[in-house]
Amino acid sequence: MTTSNTFFFLALLSVIWGIASSIRITAWLSRRGVKITYFLLRLMIIKYVSQYREMSRAEFGQTGPLFFHYIIAMNAALVCTVIGAATR
Repeated sequence: MTTSNTFFFLALLSVIWGIASSIRITAWLSRRGVKITYFLLRLMIIKYVSQYREMSRAEFGQTGPLFFHYIIAMNAALVCTVIGAATR
């Protein structure tokens, strides 16, 4: 397996981690009465992540862990993709 393929594989794993985090965030928001538009979820996820951050701060006094899971996963996917493309 080449280096670029390894980084693309890591990027894919990071995207899967980010998708799982976004699903958990929307479920958390839905339980607290926020209307989720599943048809436009890909476009609205940034808004939902922001709402999650605000609501979890209000409820717990600090940002919830799912916010960091999503942010770290998406940044890792971006970095791994760029490195994979650069080493190709």
